[in-house]
Amino acid sequence: MTAGSSAPRPDQIDELTRGIELPLAALHEEHLALIADMIALAWGDLAINRASTLAMGSEAEINALLEARLSRLLDEHPLWEQLVRSVARGKETVSFNGAHLEKRPDLSIFLSGRSPAFPLVIECKLIDAPDGKSGTLYCNNGLHRFLTGEYGWSGRDGFMLAYVRDQSTIESCLLPFLAAGRMAKPDPFAVRDWPVGSGHAVLDLAATRHDRAFRYLNRIPPADAPGPIAIWHLWLPTRAGGTSSMSEI
Repeated sequence: MTAGSSAPRPDQIDELTRGIELPLAALHEEHLALIADMIALAWGDLAINRASTLAMGSEAEINALLEARLSRLLDEHPLWEQLVRSVARGKETVSFNGAHLEKRPDLSIFLSGRSPAFPLVIECKLIDAPDGKSGTLYCNNGLHRFLTGEYGWSGRDGFMLAYVRDQSTIESCLLPFLAAGRMAKPDPFAVRDWPVGSGHAVLDLAATRHDRAFRYLNRIPPADAPGPIAIWHLWLPTRAGGTSSMSEI
């Protein structure tokens, strides 16, 4: 069987999850909120010092800058250091059934107190209205990966970042796209809980919850069901000053 084969590999999943009960416990909301704040802090610095790359660079270039800045913050912020072991870009991961061994989410945050085999996965997308496909790409090529067991299948949480180069917001772009999906039968994004705003005074941040239809291998029902996943959405403007640093951190 080759690395590119689409056949399930139960042995890979058995080894990866040996001694671990799935799905993993949900992360505390305060920890997810801290992650959002630290990403925003890193982004605020990049918006000032790397503005041209944020405005004109590729998604990969922006991801690399954000990885470097988040890694540097481990030496600068004790709370971040306590919560996070490391940050990696393009770290290979395995799909829920082992059929794909080389999935590469944009960023992976390896959390203290959690197995390094199961980082918090972050998928990132450029949002730029002139292409007319921002919402489609964000959901079909981003959000959907969490729902089909490509990313975040071991846990109950995931993160998505939007690098916004226009005036789009979660309310103006993401919500209408998900609303249109809910009119379909079945809903392609299996929205269980409608986007809930964070109430954050600065960040464009919201959370959604989605059902997942895949099943864990070699587990007897109902233990094979992964349950729903909460996705936190953070939309970051690429213009300087669009995201304030979190002075309270």
